[in-house]
Amino acid sequence: MRRDSIFYKIFQQSPSLLFELLTNPPENADKYKFDSVAVKEPKFEIDGVFLPPENATLGTVYFCEVQFQKDEKLYERVFAESSLYFYRNRDRFSDWQAVIIYPSRSIEQSDTRPHRTLLNGDQVHRIYLDELGDIRSLPLWVAVMVLTTLDPEQAPSQARYLLTRTRQETAAPVTNAIIEIITTIIAYRFEQLSRREVESMLDITLKQTRVYREIKEEGLEEGREAMANMISRQLTKRLGEISQDVLSVVVSLQLPMLEELGEALLDFSSVDDLQAWLQARIN
Repeated sequence: MRRDSIFYKIFQQSPSLLFELLTNPPENADKYKFDSVAVKEPKFEIDGVFLPPENATLGTVYFCEVQFQKDEKLYERVFAESSLYFYRNRDRFSDWQAVIIYPSRSIEQSDTRPHRTLLNGDQVHRIYLDELGDIRSLPLWVAVMVLTTLDPEQAPSQARYLLTRTRQETAAPVTNAIIEIITTIIAYRFEQLSRREVESMLDITLKQTRVYREIKEEGLEEGREAMANMISRQLTKRLGEISQDVLSVVVSLQLPMLEELGEALLDFSSVDDLQAWLQARIN
């Protein structure tokens, strides 16, 4: 399941959700804008950035990383990207903070000692979704985030509960936005099921639901393109500058191979590793 893209969709719908996870959110949390930014020389692309309102006094910029796979150099990358972006934009911000969202502690980078000062201070916030509490006692948007971590046995019943709660607690267009997200999570989790089977599972009609139409009835092409772009960004983050010819090959891959590449890239240390991987599977 493409959990990071799902989380970024959630943050686009409700940027203030990030601050519900923090003990001391900024006073103007409801005015923050969610965005992605690029930093050149070296080139970084940061997917999850929460920017304070431009017309306010210098505020704090928040960097967010959603990490559902083990990456033993995650903190090196996140802190390098965050520090460089803050340096390049020092006149716009008074401070920076980072939020790392994990499904559980087992996914966290093993060797954290080089970053002990940051990790043990108040500048970096590590969120473990499985430790937030029972999904039925959490704020609605936070509960939707936790839904992405549940096993297939629990997910359907909890999704039905959240759909009912959404209709009771929210009004359009927020209701529709949350239903779309919940549907996306379940549709990706149970891709092997037919539309009727998923409808029965969720007790909802999906025929006219945009996300289901994209996922099931339009060949997953939009999802494939989104994932290809995401994998390209991850490769650039991990390996540095990559030629356009190589990136063109990556974005043309079909969904199953993109998913395989998404796992394999964590073991790459150079562009040569990527090229060898592509050659082995395409030739």
